[in-house]
Amino acid sequence: MSFRKVVRQSKFRHVFGQPVKNDQCYEDIRVSRVTWDSTFCAVNPKFLAVIVEASGGGAFLVLPLNKTGRIDKAYPTVCGHTGPVLDIDWCPHNDEVIASGSEDCTVMVWQIPENGLASPLTEPVVVLEGHTKRVGIVTWHPTARNVLLSAGCDNVVLIWNVGTAEELYRLDTLHPDLIYNVSWNRNGSLFCSACKDKSVRIIDPRRGTLVAEREKAHEGARPMRAIFLADGKVFTTGFSRMSERQLALWDLENLEEPMALQELDSSNGALLPFYDPDTSVVYVCGKGDSSIRYFEITDESPYIHFLNTFTSKEPQRGMGSMPKRGLEVSKCEIARFYKLHERKCEPIVMTVPRKSDLFQDDLYPDTAGPEAALEAEEWVSGRDADPILISLREAYVPSKQRDLKVSRRNVLSDSRLSSSTRPGSSISAVAIADATSGGSLVGAGEAGKLEEVMQELRALRAMVKEQGERICRLEEQLGRMENGDA
Repeated sequence: MSFRKVVRQSKFRHVFGQPVKNDQCYEDIRVSRVTWDSTFCAVNPKFLAVIVEASGGGAFLVLPLNKTGRIDKAYPTVCGHTGPVLDIDWCPHNDEVIASGSEDCTVMVWQIPENGLASPLTEPVVVLEGHTKRVGIVTWHPTARNVLLSAGCDNVVLIWNVGTAEELYRLDTLHPDLIYNVSWNRNGSLFCSACKDKSVRIIDPRRGTLVAEREKAHEGARPMRAIFLADGKVFTTGFSRMSERQLALWDLENLEEPMALQELDSSNGALLPFYDPDTSVVYVCGKGDSSIRYFEITDESPYIHFLNTFTSKEPQRGMGSMPKRGLEVSKCEIARFYKLHERKCEPIVMTVPRKSDLFQDDLYPDTAGPEAALEAEEWVSGRDADPILISLREAYVPSKQRDLKVSRRNVLSDSRLSSSTRPGSSISAVAIADATSGGSLVGAGEAGKLEEVMQELRALRAMVKEQGERICRLEEQLGRMENGDA
């Protein structure tokens, strides 16, 4: 009886990574040297943001995706923080809004102009003050508009309503030590965190309760990470007692033993996991490594299936991942990473080789779109909703972005201000207005501006009409001259 090794069938077995050509890289970027295990990079279908070196404060660069090549040293930055920026995150519901956390203990939310920065941006739309030590983590809620989570070195997790600049929840008793990372689940009802005390915690933020906890998820002392998968399982990266890097998969129903545990190597860089819920592929890159490993997560043992490794010569300082709606569907691109070198950013494209030019349904199931499924108030009231999905069949075309409207509360007339607004939050409030809602208040100044615009429009119409008549007369004269009549 002959035994033949059967290779596991997977459409992602042959995924390969390829760096783009040099002229499509972003050159001469002074990537931040701050000692913090953040990705230092955030990207969406419109912009690339990179935390950079800055004298006398903190700054990050925001570039339109098509602005490749050498970046001028005088290119404007977002530079409102007074200390180094540690983390940045694009809003999933508005491609022109980005949040940043800094060593100056504040979180700031910025509106980037539609065509990118023409001058340095120093004024955030809103400042969120509530942490007493540096803020190392900012992450937006996946489905509720205007809900932002921040975590600081004071071991406190704060959840904000950016629309009113108020602190919704303060979780200050759940973490006894430094928080390494935080990850929301698919519908934003829970989040998981990895902590320096080697515990992974599952937390219900609205109740402020600990749903589950696994102590010593990884026994090593070096930093670890935990992320939620789409099916509710938790994927962690960390170190063994012998300082070997590990991956583990956990089922919340039974945290006693991991469903799977794999050892990778004995390098010392923290492993940063990037998860694609549509394909169930996890990409793992270590800081200081020169490779990206990728694994497929399935329901079959051993659950974590190694696919391949992308290797390059240069080590990575940080990494950003493009959302699915920003990929090139026609080229069977299933992921795109933005690898930070010491002085440049290099896109790396992950592709599934296919012979057909047709749309590949199996590679591109409906994915999370830019529309929020809930308003912040609905989420606070206890509602949950999965992301609103969009199809990539028509090569997703972004809709017009909503602007951030600043609505200032009248302190004298609003008697509820003292009870509803916490002392740490900013008075000036920002609301990311919904394109479909017509409830925005138009002030007298705006009405005056509107009337000016209408007058200019009428004058332009009259001028166009007059010029049109003049052109007709000149054409008639020219015709008569050509016919010899004049």
